Amino acid sequence: MKAVVMAGGEGTRLRPMTSSMPKPLLPVANRPIMEHVLRLLKRHGLNETVVTVQFLASLVKNYFGDGEELGMELTYANEEKPLGTAGSVKNAEEALKDDAFLVISGDALTDFDLTELINFHKEKGALVTVCLTRVPNPLEFGITIVDEEGKVERFLEKPTWGQVFSDTVNTGIYVMEPEVFDYVESDVPVDWSGDVFPQLMKEGKPIYGYVAEGYWEDVGTHESYVKAQADVLEGKVDVEIDGFELSPGVWVAEGAEVHPDAVLRGPLYVGDYAKVEAGVEIREHTVVGSNVVVKSGAFLHKAVVHDNVYIGQHSNLRGCVVGKNTDIMRAARIEDGAVIGDECLVGEESIVQGNVRVYPFKTIEAGAFVNTSVIWESRGQAHLFGARGVSGILNVEITPELAVRLAGAYATTLKKGSTVTTARDHSRGARALKRAVISALQASAIDVRDLENVPLPVARQQTARGSAGGIMIRTTPGVPDSVDIMFFDGQGADLSQTSQRKLDRVFARQEYRRAFPGEIGDLHFPASVFDSYTGSLLRNVDTTGIAESGLKVVVDASNGSAGLVLPSLLGKLGVDSLTINPGLNESRPTETADMRRSGLVRLGEIVASSRAAFGVRFDPVGERLSLVDEKGRIVEDDRALLVMLDLVAAERRSGRVALPVTTTRIAEQVAAYHGTQVEWTTTSPDDLTRVGRDDSTIFGGDGRGGFIVPEFSSVFDGTAAFVRLIGLVARTQLTLSQIDARIPRAHVLKRDLATPWAVKGLVMRRVVEAAGDRFVDTTDGVRVVETDGRWVMVLPDPAEAVTHLWAEGPDDASAQALLDEWAEVVDSAGR
Repeated sequence: MKAVVMAGGEGTRLRPMTSSMPKPLLPVANRPIMEHVLRLLKRHGLNETVVTVQFLASLVKNYFGDGEELGMELTYANEEKPLGTAGSVKNAEEALKDDAFLVISGDALTDFDLTELINFHKEKGALVTVCLTRVPNPLEFGITIVDEEGKVERFLEKPTWGQVFSDTVNTGIYVMEPEVFDYVESDVPVDWSGDVFPQLMKEGKPIYGYVAEGYWEDVGTHESYVKAQADVLEGKVDVEIDGFELSPGVWVAEGAEVHPDAVLRGPLYVGDYAKVEAGVEIREHTVVGSNVVVKSGAFLHKAVVHDNVYIGQHSNLRGCVVGKNTDIMRAARIEDGAVIGDECLVGEESIVQGNVRVYPFKTIEAGAFVNTSVIWESRGQAHLFGARGVSGILNVEITPELAVRLAGAYATTLKKGSTVTTARDHSRGARALKRAVISALQASAIDVRDLENVPLPVARQQTARGSAGGIMIRTTPGVPDSVDIMFFDGQGADLSQTSQRKLDRVFARQEYRRAFPGEIGDLHFPASVFDSYTGSLLRNVDTTGIAESGLKVVVDASNGSAGLVLPSLLGKLGVDSLTINPGLNESRPTETADMRRSGLVRLGEIVASSRAAFGVRFDPVGERLSLVDEKGRIVEDDRALLVMLDLVAAERRSGRVALPVTTTRIAEQVAAYHGTQVEWTTTSPDDLTRVGRDDSTIFGGDGRGGFIVPEFSSVFDGTAAFVRLIGLVARTQLTLSQIDARIPRAHVLKRDLATPWAVKGLVMRRVVEAAGDRFVDTTDGVRVVETDGRWVMVLPDPAEAVTHLWAEGPDDASAQALLDEWAEVVDSAGR
């Protein structure tokens, strides 16, 4: 006997889950409902099956194919238009006309004994046997009355409570003889219960009802969908569950990684190759799909999570459904009954209220409170670029596919035959993405010079030597799971805002240029990169006095690529040095703030015990520098900027210093004391670079370990800053602590406030209005200066739904009061 599986329905009541996925493919316990149905058919010997398809038919066909993986023979009958329950089976008549056949829905979960149903049909000699079951609430189903022999006496489709005369309902499972096709008209919508069965009864044909025992759930609503998951996990339905039962009710599939410190309270299911980190709590009736990542501190209870979802730290999911390929960012909260469609982005600290529907491809911005369904708005970032290039979580937001598209867009902005320099840090993720980038560049008629693993300043310098631009891929500083794809111009600096917008447009329109076969770009690996870099550095930076000074320094390479340059550099400098952590560590391509702090503490201990003049610690890509004085005390980054400024200005006695407007105004005092002046810039690194290119600029820095040495380069370079610092200390013959002691203390405080994108403009207008007659500086954001010299700066973040505030006063209390005052202005405008 053959079977017919009806898989053509749209499942409109289940939207947005079925907006981009046919209902039969919705997963129950991480396996499509229809697969559970097919496995049931196979269990009862119904291996030859015809599948009727219509809505998103190709997805069903692509998933199940010819049924070989299930050990079945599947064929498909495609409806050009909806034909109803009977019309769709009539559409498959050619395959079913020779013998009795069984009809079953592809979106109902059941474990009925189909063999008993078939035997009943044969015993009664029925033309049609309707499979019935008893339910507590029959309103959504067709009620059926049978006599003592099992013969059907009456049908009633979807009654009201006043019409309910039985709890025995039609499950949509039938056994039929081929003669039934005589009662179904071709190519028009026809239903079994509403059209065919009444006609058969009118003619006295043998229609029987078989009341089946077992589980049956018509998965037609969100509530029944979530209930079906719980029933499978509770063992109420006899279906196969892939995986191992680690403890009663706790199922974990092959390849899944569950940290021993994660709390699992079953029954629940964790899909194949999912990753559950320490500190996660997953409670009963939760289903975690394949390749899902659940970050530390997340909480899931009665949540159904489809495949390839990212769940950020401290997220909270209760009684919700999350569609495939969706990203739930840090501390987001999704309440009971909410449904998030496929490929959505739910921003940090946002809240999606209960019963809200978010349709596929939508973005919920950070900090948003969503209490109505999101249907029409489209997904998309206002800007591709953030503060560090294009950044995101590896293989969640930044994938090889995205890297290829980005590189193709970048290549399209350049002339055919141009050369682009590529580089990476020492992480495996960056290595994999760089290969994708190189392929895309070559396929777009671009020659590639690949530096492989080098410090970021080396990548910039090499880019400036004849390339049209460059791409560097590194782990995001302080965020081990994320990467930055950084784009350089022909001078090795970050792309200007204009160039970023051009790349944005090409990427958004997907107007990528492709090379003809004879135009595919070449790939070169330049030699002696580090010797070239150090040679140029020592020719351009003043190193007089170093060899004679007898200075001893401790250098911490922090197991990063900066250590690749140090051997040749330190030998040529002629300085007595001790290098620690020189080896590359692939498992730690970046460091958190705590790791950096503990590294500096350890560096301080070594400097003090070895009686060194000072210690320096590079970040893993050699871009930034941290200092420890001769007593082993950490020189905080904002103080290190003032110390370097004092040393440079005291030696030069003229020129300009490039500093972002968020820097303490004590920098002005230090610069003026030595006859130099400050050029205030925006907080964007490319603005500092622009000023750094000017011949009159003698120094630049951002107060976060980034230093510009203009005589060598106009970009941040930790190694160049280190060489310059050694020369300055050697010539001035003062210790870092002595220089630090002569500079006044600064009192600058910072705060970040969540601000929805929609009100950012309003916030800035309110800030200007609140400033009144006070002096307002709009170099970057809005800086309001009080009459007593205190100032506050309000700056909307270009890439996140956040507003940054800085305040400076004569002491911390005064700065705190000013920060509180203006934070209230920002908050009130954002409400």
